[in-house]
Amino acid sequence: MSSDINIKQLSIGLALSGIVIAAASVWTSGNTEAEEQGEAQPAVSRPALTVRTTMLREEKWSQSLAANGSIVPWQEAVISAQVQGLRIAEVKVNIGDSVKRGDVLVTLDNFAGLGNMGTSQGRILAPDDGVISAANANAGSMAQPGVELFRLIRKGRLEWRAELTADELMVLRKGMRAVISISDDRTGKGSVRAISPSVDPKTRYGYAYVSLKSSRGIIAGAFMRGEFDISGGNRKLVSLPQSAVMRRGTVAYVMVVNADNRVHERAVITGQRKGDRIEIKSGLKEKEAVVETGGPFLTEGDVVQLVKGS
Repeated sequence: MSSDINIKQLSIGLALSGIVIAAASVWTSGNTEAEEQGEAQPAVSRPALTVRTTMLREEKWSQSLAANGSIVPWQEAVISAQVQGLRIAEVKVNIGDSVKRGDVLVTLDNFAGLGNMGTSQGRILAPDDGVISAANANAGSMAQPGVELFRLIRKGRLEWRAELTADELMVLRKGMRAVISISDDRTGKGSVRAISPSVDPKTRYGYAYVSLKSSRGIIAGAFMRGEFDISGGNRKLVSLPQSAVMRRGTVAYVMVVNADNRVHERAVITGQRKGDRIEIKSGLKEKEAVVETGGPFLTEGDVVQLVKGS
């Protein structure tokens, strides 16, 4: 009888053990399946920023050299009396008057006693067409030989005398085009007439003289800023909006957007600027997308969301 009881107890124990093992097996299998399902689901990265992208754009720009300088007469003629002892009877012109060659500037008294010289010496004539820029003649005063009575801007022509360093002078050539800023909404055009062969040893500056196409509304002595076109015409280049280019110290860089919408820093070499565009000399390939604005708020590897149409 006792052996039957032991056999029954053993059978019950084995059955319970089987249930426990089965339950453990189910629990282990469930955990393993859950882990596998968890591993199969990729981690989702939220976009750090919504951005618009841009690409390199081919353009034609002229390369320029900026300078400051004064407006000066092309040539000035100093007018004085040729003989002594003649009194100025009448002054015919004043500062700012335009005259023609041979116009009477002043008449002189006591010329009748000069014999054959009376007619020519009784008047002082304009030696050329131009504009009177200075007048020192006064009626009743004695005209002295060599003493300046008038100063004449020949032909009324003015030019821009730009101040430049030796290095800047060496890149200029006669005939190069230049534009000066006369006012906020007005410019003057001209071309290089002459270039200084040396610079002042004290100031280290020399001059480039620019003949202006028109002197209308310009006053001699005015200080103006201008630019020389040193490219010899338009040159092809590629550019980006300036907002897309950032700087860290002396290094310029952009944020390139890859196919997975992750951004990566890329160092670039920049050139000249024009308006809101900046030339990119190297570091970026054609059709590579870069962040147009918001780059300073992004870091290497950030995921971004693109604005539609970017």
